[in-house]
Amino acid sequence: MPERTSVTLHFVERGAGMPVLALHGWTPDHRLMLGCLEPVFAQRPGYRRLYPDLPGMGESPAPPRIAGSDDMLAAVEDFIDDTIGAEPFLLVGESYGGYLARALVRARPRQVLGLALICPPGRNLEKSERLVPERQVLRPDPELLASLDAPLAEEFADVAVVQTPETVRRFRDEILAGLHLADTAAMERIKQRWQLAEHPPEGDGQFDRPSLILTGRQDDSTGYLEQFALLPHYPRATYAVLDVAGHNLQIEQPALFDALMLEWLDRVAAESGREG
Repeated sequence: MPERTSVTLHFVERGAGMPVLALHGWTPDHRLMLGCLEPVFAQRPGYRRLYPDLPGMGESPAPPRIAGSDDMLAAVEDFIDDTIGAEPFLLVGESYGGYLARALVRARPRQVLGLALICPPGRNLEKSERLVPERQVLRPDPELLASLDAPLAEEFADVAVVQTPETVRRFRDEILAGLHLADTAAMERIKQRWQLAEHPPEGDGQFDRPSLILTGRQDDSTGYLEQFALLPHYPRATYAVLDVAGHNLQIEQPALFDALMLEWLDRVAAESGREG
């Protein structure tokens, strides 16, 4: 099949079985998804997990022809054609990755068996236009912050709702590590055409397969209110707003995250005739 973008995405693969494509958000890399999903799949064998770096992030290049979100989406479609082909698969998207995931569902409604969205943007892609809560820290630990090196402390404190040694560790290893690899020039270029030509949710039809929409009550990046408007497009969606959780809800409420993801996997398995 001819490529549309000629961009080869770096990716990490784990396990064997039903494919699962996991798309990270804007500026981190595949380690964000690897860190939150591998504990889930440790409890559910039989899945082939694919964790690509999106163009311009991690180790994936973003040549000049990648000039907007439509090109990002085309690169992911090429990746699907190359690694999954026509086989049915499960789709997980976090933040901006959720924005792309919704477009993929629209493009491949029969191929995607189930959709999980983690802190996705709602009606508005631009942060300045989103309806989000005020910044709030519910589990502060000033002594912990004081013990960290200044750059880590600053970046962690900018987003963390729960400040513990474990959330620091996961933020550093799963999120911050990827942020430092991002091609900032490429990302500035892409952001000039950040909105897809067919912008969800206006372009969303109805996706009638098991879905999950997870939001954080204290998420001051994408919020939790606008995503409620997505529900008519996903009649089989569980919609959850997790308290004591911000934009990194997967590391701040890991037990709830795991439970909801496992239940989603079980719904998809039951729907597709697989054993849960």
